[in-house]
Amino acid sequence: MTCTVRFERFAVALSDPLTTASATITRREGFLVRIETETRCGIGEATPLDGWTESIEDCRAALERIEDGWTFETCPSSHAVDAAFGDVLRSAPAARHGLTLACLDLRAKRARQPLYRYLGGREHIDSVPVNATIGDGTVAETVTAAENAVDRGYSCLKCKVGARSVTEDVSRLRAVRSAVGPTVELRGDANGAWSRKQATTALEAFEDAGVSYVEQPLASTDIEGHAILRTETDIGVALDETVRTTSITRVLAARAADVLVIKPMVLGGVDRAHATARLARAVRADVTPVVTTTIDAAYARAGAIHVGAAIPNVAACGLATGELLDTDLACGPSVTRGQIAVPQTAGVGVRGETATGNSVGRSKATDA
Repeated sequence: MTCTVRFERFAVALSDPLTTASATITRREGFLVRIETETRCGIGEATPLDGWTESIEDCRAALERIEDGWTFETCPSSHAVDAAFGDVLRSAPAARHGLTLACLDLRAKRARQPLYRYLGGREHIDSVPVNATIGDGTVAETVTAAENAVDRGYSCLKCKVGARSVTEDVSRLRAVRSAVGPTVELRGDANGAWSRKQATTALEAFEDAGVSYVEQPLASTDIEGHAILRTETDIGVALDETVRTTSITRVLAARAADVLVIKPMVLGGVDRAHATARLARAVRADVTPVVTTTIDAAYARAGAIHVGAAIPNVAACGLATGELLDTDLACGPSVTRGQIAVPQTAGVGVRGETATGNSVGRSKATDA
């Protein structure tokens, strides 16, 4: 039997420009990774994002080294991949994500299981709850966006905060709560914008708006500050950027988070993302794992959906990010009334065009 690996570059357009810490981007670029045997093909996606993973150039370099050094005769496990290429992939999480997703896709196909069952999910799961993201804006703009999301069936809203004064953000979230009623879950996402004093003030004021938690209120390195903040208000603390830079065991030992935001592309694969969620639940049963993406294309989004489906009683996840793309590699799972469908065919379960020249156009009116 023979087993080969190859990759090809792709680019998909964003619906609107995205501003990151280092640049404003108008498209997402990455690599489709294929693992092929004589009878099956597994497909993975490596879509790096500067500031979160390796660069696109470093991702390509890692994949080229893997292609040159590939000697497997059958599709390897993730452990075998790490044993063979750990030195290459240690600083290239997106490359590892693409390679191991392709392997898992093929191995799950061989086992005739959807990926979430292959990862260890014990129950049949048709869909995973997802949140809508409400960007920064005036009070009126924020309320309008929130009402539109609720009208489309979302029951969980994540509101961007931290770009304005604490007073303005408090007004925005209180207005949203008044507009959407008491049953919709509200979350905040500050992206590390606040000092400890500002964060305490904001979270205390957010209690009136019934906010469940705020994501990354402090800088990613301030583990102690997040632990202290958890004791000062009834609002939960979620860590996102911190999960990229700090070991999960340290975060859990410090009791610095109520919620862990888990991005498979950043952690280096769906296997690592699932293991992180399991570890968090095993060490602290009161910690909630929430799976999100880095605005990935269809294959990586589907992989993240499978991670969410493999977590028992998963909370609403940040997986409705397909609407941020104007084109895509394939038709990914759809969102209906705040739930994203879980593919049930063997493997990752994405079907459609996969060549870089055949991206699929998207309607901006869709929910995913």
